[in-house]
Amino acid sequence: MGNRGSVLIIGDDPGLREMVGSLLRCEGFATSEAATTEDALKQAEEQPPSVVIVDADLGGGKSAYAVYQELRDRIFELAGVFLSGRRTQAFDRVAADLLGVDAYLVKPFNPDELLACVRRLVERKVKRNEARAGNLAHFEILTPRQLEVLRLLAAGLSQKEIATMLGLSSKTVATHIQYILTKLDVHSRAEAVAMAHGLGLVTRAQRPEPRDN
Repeated sequence: MGNRGSVLIIGDDPGLREMVGSLLRCEGFATSEAATTEDALKQAEEQPPSVVIVDADLGGGKSAYAVYQELRDRIFELAGVFLSGRRTQAFDRVAADLLGVDAYLVKPFNPDELLACVRRLVERKVKRNEARAGNLAHFEILTPRQLEVLRLLAAGLSQKEIATMLGLSSKTVATHIQYILTKLDVHSRAEAVAMAHGLGLVTRAQRPEPRDN
């Protein structure tokens, strides 16, 4: 059937993770699992998933809402589904809506409903990426220096580190970054990096070491 998209399943219940993962893999989705916040953030940053499924009944010190907020802060256009057997009140759904959660399913959930949610979210992401592919001309108008700055941003360097790497002032790097945002028609550095990764124009390179001047 082929890979139809990647799904990260987050929860401290291994039985639930395995059940959801098996269901999705049967439909051709690639899946990964995370039992802790730290593991979820690490996996999501290394390979941003098409969709995240979060068990809202997470135990431990951090709530599912806090986990999702951290993921949303780090992943451009995060698509998410919450599963819950305890948090079923109206205010729980409202809190999830305010975080940008796309679907909230109550346990025991209907497997077909979960699959339909994931399919819809993956298809939405594919369409958005296709629409962005039509904007490749934005990247063509970046100067070689601006593209170099973008690649270093994607590698995780700070503005100061980029300045050191390229032998520029921090103010000059800031100016290049502002031009990049304007040309790509985005509002943040994270969006610019996500767009570049999504279109395959910038790879997740190993973090370079600033060279001595």
